[in-house]
Amino acid sequence: MGAADGANGFSKPLQVGCVGISHRTADVAVRERFAVGDPVLGETAAGVKELEGLCGAVVISTCNRVEYYFAASDAAQAVEQIRQRLGVGVEPGFYAHAGRESVAHLMRVVSGMDSMVPGETEILGQVKKAYQSAVEAGAANREVHVLFQKAFAVAKEVRSQTNITRGPVSVGGVAVDLAEKIFGKLAHCKVMILGAGETAEQTGRALVSRGVRSIFVSNRTHDRAVELANSMGGAALHFDEWQNWAHDVDIIVGSTAAPHAVVLREPMEKLMGQRPARPLFIIDLAVPRDVEASVNELEGVYVYDIDALQQIAERSLTFRRAELVQCEAIIERCAREVAEKLGEEKAESGWEKVESGKRKAETDERNRAERDSLPQVARKGAPEGAGNVETDEGNAETGERKLSVRE
Repeated sequence: MGAADGANGFSKPLQVGCVGISHRTADVAVRERFAVGDPVLGETAAGVKELEGLCGAVVISTCNRVEYYFAASDAAQAVEQIRQRLGVGVEPGFYAHAGRESVAHLMRVVSGMDSMVPGETEILGQVKKAYQSAVEAGAANREVHVLFQKAFAVAKEVRSQTNITRGPVSVGGVAVDLAEKIFGKLAHCKVMILGAGETAEQTGRALVSRGVRSIFVSNRTHDRAVELANSMGGAALHFDEWQNWAHDVDIIVGSTAAPHAVVLREPMEKLMGQRPARPLFIIDLAVPRDVEASVNELEGVYVYDIDALQQIAERSLTFRRAELVQCEAIIERCAREVAEKLGEEKAESGWEKVESGKRKAETDERNRAERDSLPQVARKGAPEGAGNVETDEGNAETGERKLSVRE
């Protein structure tokens, strides 16, 4: 380590930086080679801190990224040492940032701006755990504390000052939002899930997370229905019995692998006669569809198929992407403040300028790619407030019929 001349043990201010790979630069086969398990995140960070010239480190490892953040007397030297430790040399896919650019990068990460789905919030919790692991392992120093604590504060500001997290971006999320608009609080709702695959399970768990307490699961393979029902605190039904219970449910989730419709108009018409003035929301996630098209014509029945749900999700995603410009302005301002606090704003090294230029080029290219990949959404309209996204046409109906919902 350098001369113990200052409070941090070095004769000049430390530089912060990072080395890593993410879903933007490497496929999963590469990322998994460098993944670090949660139990050893702190231990790994402590090992990195012991490299010559380093004084602090945090290691982040999620399914979409592996990143090593550091405070060191010389950022370029630290980057090379970390690369050597990982055995990657100049392997494609690995990037490095230093100074203000590394500060901005971390802020983008924790704000969800660098995620596959812009604005997702899970990454913030994952980074907080990684930071805490480093703290507990004694790997975090003053510069690391400043870097991460400010990044967490910025993530909060981005969420509160922009709409980056607004609107559901998954089919399950859209379905649950629509259910809440129909019924209000979901605690009193009863749900029937037809099928027991991954999509049905995700939607069921999303409903439970919003308060649903009563769930029935019906599947042609009864053992799988029992397994899924037990995992959600529900009850399993044999597949030839589900219609006997459907008159008392509020939401039906169709996600079977049947080659034909299993929710037919005639029995549903009889069922609706047993429940006057009580709406029925049907979420049809199956391909081929589980619900006969004419079921949607019945009074009080609202059917949303996978295409209608995906359309709302895509509109939300487009809306989030449009918020990135405002988010970036917050990031740039806050990154400058942190760099000044760390004493790194006075001058950029030649290496930092090169990395900053590369980052700008990457961002420009990414923005172009995202614009080119935006889906051409058919504007059938969306239910009022659906996905919390508004277009120039305003809020209208999505799905196959009008849906009056509560605000």
